[in-house]
Amino acid sequence: MDQVIETSDRSFGSWAMPDEYREMQATVRRFVQGDVKAVEDTLEHDATYCPPEKLAPLQEKARSLGLWCVRTPTEYGGAGLNLLGQAVWAEEAKQVRMGLYNPAMGAFGIDPPNVIWEGNRQQIETYGLPGVEKGSKCFVAISESGGGADPGRAIQLKAERVGGKYVLNGSKMWITGAGKADWGIVYARTGGRGRSGITSFIVDRDTPGLSLKEIPVIRAYAPYELHFDNVEVPVENRLGEEGQGFALAEKWLVDNRIQYSAGTLGVAQAALDIAVKWANERETFGSKLADKQAVQWMLANSEMELRAARLVVYDAAWKGDRGGDFKLEASIAKVTATETAGRIVDRAMQIMGGLGVSKELPLERWYRELRIHRIGEGPSEVHRMVVARNVLNGRR
Repeated sequence: MDQVIETSDRSFGSWAMPDEYREMQATVRRFVQGDVKAVEDTLEHDATYCPPEKLAPLQEKARSLGLWCVRTPTEYGGAGLNLLGQAVWAEEAKQVRMGLYNPAMGAFGIDPPNVIWEGNRQQIETYGLPGVEKGSKCFVAISESGGGADPGRAIQLKAERVGGKYVLNGSKMWITGAGKADWGIVYARTGGRGRSGITSFIVDRDTPGLSLKEIPVIRAYAPYELHFDNVEVPVENRLGEEGQGFALAEKWLVDNRIQYSAGTLGVAQAALDIAVKWANERETFGSKLADKQAVQWMLANSEMELRAARLVVYDAAWKGDRGGDFKLEASIAKVTATETAGRIVDRAMQIMGGLGVSKELPLERWYRELRIHRIGEGPSEVHRMVVARNVLNGRR
């Protein structure tokens, strides 16, 4: 019963979206709501990947649209969208059932982590380019059982230099995508306590001593626990210099929060559209749901909150594109967007009644995945600490 929902024009108040982004937005919307959704509707409700034979034609079309690996620089074969462009793209690309995990089912390709482009030529050619050209997959391993929200202190995975290699021992937790990955970027401690003791490494998935254990969670796909038992990594696979790992992790996390946040708003918009359509059609107690004040207020609150959250996310992207320090804005955007989206999907389910919690619609899946989004990329509470610290210190 998953149907194509005509999405309304996005409202940005007095701020005007540049014409090139409006054109891209319309292109992505047509492609996702038409081509991509038609294929996804043939898949099982909790599917996380699209079969290669069905995905290949979609990827070919995305390439022809000039929207392949949107976050990858053009010099490496990607579309090279800036943060604002990524926000516009993510809001549209994630408006499918599996969108919060796999935007448009991977039709636009899978971008390697942005920090790989900070590597040397050999690392880029060996790991970065195959991701763009051949679709090789990567995981990013930061979190550990001792705490993922404070990586500067929590990282205890040890990397010891022994001649021309590093030997890694320890574990990582909650690592998304590791099961299907070809390689990963792993953050380990090479020095003392604190941020300056963290270094980044490129680790092949099949390296001896690296093992994975799936961790079932509330959503359709599971993260993994990674165990490192004397895993040997050549010095050539160190990404950056010793002690630069935290800066690379921060670059990955802060930039990623833009499309992460925008994607949740795409899901919220889709849920609101579903609820509006239902309210205009469904009759109870002699009138349409749309005539009931309780329903009107739920829809009104969702529309107001969605507009406000969208502006917060786009403001963060705009500041990041201007080269400023936007960590504060990214934290505000992440909390605002994920919590707003959760409330909007919840209201849509309430308006839909029994149908809202059924697997006839994507709402219940989005609800489960949005619950994790309030924890992933840093829990809401940690980001509120960041905001509070800036407010109290007058750094706004």
